[in-house]
Amino acid sequence: MSGTLFVVSTPIGNLEDVTLRAVRVLREVELIAAEDTRRSAQLLARHGISTPTLSFHQHNVRRRLPQLLLRLRAGAQVALVTDAGTPGISDPGVELVQACVDAGISIDPVPGVSAPLTAAIASGFPLNPLTIYGFPPSRSKDRKRWLADVSKVSNTLTFFETPHRIKSTMLEAAPVFVNRPIMLGRELTKVHQQFMRGIALELVDQLDRVKGEFTVVVGPIPIVAESDSTAPESVIASDFWDTTEIEGLSRRAAITAVAKKYRIPAKRVYSIVEKSKTSVK
Repeated sequence: MSGTLFVVSTPIGNLEDVTLRAVRVLREVELIAAEDTRRSAQLLARHGISTPTLSFHQHNVRRRLPQLLLRLRAGAQVALVTDAGTPGISDPGVELVQACVDAGISIDPVPGVSAPLTAAIASGFPLNPLTIYGFPPSRSKDRKRWLADVSKVSNTLTFFETPHRIKSTMLEAAPVFVNRPIMLGRELTKVHQQFMRGIALELVDQLDRVKGEFTVVVGPIPIVAESDSTAPESVIASDFWDTTEIEGLSRRAAITAVAKKYRIPAKRVYSIVEKSKTSVK
């Protein structure tokens, strides 16, 4: 009789965020397949768990899959964990779970912490529905295309980003997310946990020399009434530049003020302003 693969969620920062069941399972299984055995060792030591571990990550999946399946088929009880959070959500694990499904091996999920859900709950945005993505592409050209596709999702969505790319990502997100509310969750559940709120352009100035992985939560597309303004685009663009240069308002504040004045969506003001910059060139 084959064994069971336990898919175990682990803390994303605070080591106290582990369930009693997860601790029991990690103690009782014969082997723990871990994304990084060194990271997992900290959690195991904290809770006095001495179960042997075996590395299982994106670079050794091909080699490890047959080994783990062999043990599971022989009746071993194996737990799968990642560095933090729930295996399979932008972390290794899907391949092993799918292989077990194909092989008829029992799978038992042990729920717990998930970074996307943790951040989404703190955002205050409507979460029904909620769309979860992983990391955007690392190349700027590919990331811009990815952001453009993601922005078409009208409901709340979430994705991850690294500290050294978050500022560039927000800059590239501004033209497509425009006035959609965004919350950036940094160092979730840790001592220096931080939540930053605003639209993409507003958040850019807060992202110099930041540390820690980010979970980005983008709110739904705002419902804006159709405009009844008949003002020419040249007038709207001129008004925007006057607002920033003469009144000294920030770009975001100026867009909001002009949109309110002419009773048009902020997205349209942004488009008009970008078009005016191109025409000047």
